[in-house]
Amino acid sequence: MLRTFLHHRAASGSDCTKLCCTKIEDFTVRVGRLTIFEHINIHIHCGQLTALIGPNGAGKSTLLKAILGEVPHSGHLHYMDAKHKHTKPVIGYVPQYLRFDVSAPTSVFDLFQACLTQKPVWLFPAKRLRPRVRKNLERVHAADLIDRRLGALSGGELQRVLLALALDPMPDLLLLDEPVSGVDQNGLELFYEIVEDLRAKEDMAIILISHDLNMVARHADQVVLMNKGVICSGSPDEVFHDPKTIRLFGMIPEAVAHHADVSIDASTGAGNVKEGA
Repeated sequence: MLRTFLHHRAASGSDCTKLCCTKIEDFTVRVGRLTIFEHINIHIHCGQLTALIGPNGAGKSTLLKAILGEVPHSGHLHYMDAKHKHTKPVIGYVPQYLRFDVSAPTSVFDLFQACLTQKPVWLFPAKRLRPRVRKNLERVHAADLIDRRLGALSGGELQRVLLALALDPMPDLLLLDEPVSGVDQNGLELFYEIVEDLRAKEDMAIILISHDLNMVARHADQVVLMNKGVICSGSPDEVFHDPKTIRLFGMIPEAVAHHADVSIDASTGAGNVKEGA
């Protein structure tokens, strides 16, 4: 826990002494003459959750795909472990949703078998893999779902299963692309509790895309406002009190609103922030 505390204390920063960190440097994605985003620079220490917010079309999901190497881009991803060795990070990814035939008899265990083995599943003894799958599901409070058919899962249950899959092998960097979109409130709260627990126990860096500003304000260490580039970044208080954020969203989350009086000029959309309320 002391290590996590130290990482949080170094939330901003350029000083990575004795800390592992991930640096996204000058990421740019262009498709022909169209610029999706340009000159993205984000610095994340292990044990931190960085939330990406912004309007639809801002390039947030494309940034995650660029980090994964799924879309052509310029720029560099640097990862340094706590021993000051530059290594290639293990990256886990949870998509917004999974496309599959809901009528198929495929179970949660079948999904893990297909993803975790290189051999055809009918050639791999299921009993050898089952304890590993159960352990992964236990991390997300979903061990009871191991034999459930995928099509019978709720939205929240499916996203927890996908999170468990993203944790094998345990990643250095976890990417969450609107993982609770369309999930009910109970499922949403449980998902964020699990992410908090993972961040504390596994000390991984997490990048989360979310439109739920209140959840971002409650759980993020760092917030990055994107709109085809980085508009502003910093702590939740700093970003949500920034006039550029207020101008874009017309509000700040309830979780940080008590720190400031915010008034919106309806004619211009400009926000005025008075500290110390």
